[in-house]
Amino acid sequence: MGLTYASAVTALTDRGRFGISLGLARVERLMAELGQPGRSLRGALVGGTNGKGSVVAMVRSILGAAGHRVGTMPKPHLASYRERIAVDGEPIPADDFAAAIERVLPAIDRVAVEVGPPTEFEALTAAAVVELGRRNVDLAIIEVGMGGRLDATNVLDLGVAAITNVQRDHEAYLGSTLAAIGGEKAPIIKRGNLAVTGASGRGLRPILERCAALDVPLRRAGPGQAYRARLVSTGWDGIVIDAATPTGQLAALEVGLLGRHQAANAAVALALVDAIGERWSIAVDEAAIRRGLAAARWPGRLERLDGRRIGIARVLLDGAHNPAGATALATALADLGLRRPTIVFGAMRGKRVSAMLAALAPLEPRFVFTRVDDPRAHEPDELARAWQRMGGRGTRTAATPPAALAMAAVDEPDPLVVAGSLYLVGAVRSMITGVEGDA
Repeated sequence: MGLTYASAVTALTDRGRFGISLGLARVERLMAELGQPGRSLRGALVGGTNGKGSVVAMVRSILGAAGHRVGTMPKPHLASYRERIAVDGEPIPADDFAAAIERVLPAIDRVAVEVGPPTEFEALTAAAVVELGRRNVDLAIIEVGMGGRLDATNVLDLGVAAITNVQRDHEAYLGSTLAAIGGEKAPIIKRGNLAVTGASGRGLRPILERCAALDVPLRRAGPGQAYRARLVSTGWDGIVIDAATPTGQLAALEVGLLGRHQAANAAVALALVDAIGERWSIAVDEAAIRRGLAAARWPGRLERLDGRRIGIARVLLDGAHNPAGATALATALADLGLRRPTIVFGAMRGKRVSAMLAALAPLEPRFVFTRVDDPRAHEPDELARAWQRMGGRGTRTAATPPAALAMAAVDEPDPLVVAGSLYLVGAVRSMITGVEGDA
C-alpha cells in the first residue's frame, strides 16, 4: 500500500528538512538517479528578487487562456504542500502528491548515502519535475527558489529564462551589493535560451554580461524598453494598464492583481509570453492576453479575502518579506486610500526588518506584532522594539496569529492587513478559508 498524504509530508520533513543548503551536487545526482525527468519539460525558468510569483501567475493565466496546459511549482506554499505541484493553477490531489513523493524517496535515500541528504526543497523540486513530466503538461513555468546559480531549480533548462528584477534580499547568501545579487541570478540563463528581464541599474550588468557571453537574445522590460506598461488606474479589483510591445500597443489591459507595481510585472510577463512563443512556436493572440491578465490571481500577495469567518469584514494578505516588497505594499495601501491601517506583522530572522518597517511607517500603521510557530521567527517583542527605535507608536504584541487577529479586531479595521512573512500569511489564510494547513 502506498504512502498516505500525511505520511508523505512526514517523509519530506523527516528526510529533507535541513534548512538552506545551497549547491547543485545533490539535486544533480538526484535527477540522474531519476533518469533526468526535466529533459521532457519545456517552458521557462523565472527568477528575480520580487515579482517572480506574480509574473508566473500572469504567464500561466495567459497561456491557459490560449488553451495550453501549464504546470507550475509555486513556492513557498501557504497552507498545504500540495500547492507546490500545480497544473493549470490548481494543486494536485493529495493522493497524487503522496504518490509523487513516494516515487522519489528511493532515489533520495541513495543520494543521501553518496553525497549527503537532499534538502526538503530539493526533494520537492525532484518530485514536482517528475510529476509534471508524468502529466505531460504543454509548458512548465517554474519559479526559482532563492538566487539562481545554486538553486535546485537551476538543474532545469526549459529554453527560456526570465529575471524579473534585482533587489536586496537574502544578502547573507547572495551578497550585499546589487551587482553580486544579480551575479547569483544571471546563471539561470543558459546557452541556447531566450532571456527576459525587467532589471535595471547595477543589478542588470551581470545579466547583460551573461547574455553576451552565451550569445543569448535578451528582451528587456521597463521604462523606455521594448516592453513597457503605463498605469492607468488602480483599485480593489486590480489595475488597468496601457502596454507597449514590439508588435504594437495594448490599451486598457485589465490585470487582476492589486498594486501599481504589477504594471512592471505585467511588462515582464508580456515579454516572457513572447519569448516562450518564439522559442516553442506557440501562438498567443491578444484576446488570450486580455483574458489571462484579467483572470490572474496569486494567493497571499495583495490578496483580498472576506474575513467574516474570523470576525473581520475584509482582510488583505501580502507576503511582503523584504524592503522592496514592503515599499510596494505601502504604495498599494496609499493608492487604495488607507491611512493608519491595522497591520498584523510577523517576520523571519535574517530579514531586514527595520527597513521593512520604515517602508510602512509613512502610513502611520497600528501594528500588532506576532509570530508563527517556527524557530526561525522573530519574537513579537523584538519586532516591537525595532518599531519603537524608529519612533513608532502604539505597538501591541500577541503570542500567536489567532491572538493577534483577536487583538486587531478591536480596531474594527477595514481592511485588516496581514504582512511581513508568507508563513504568517499562510497561517492566517488557512484560518479565513477553513482549509487546514499541514506545515
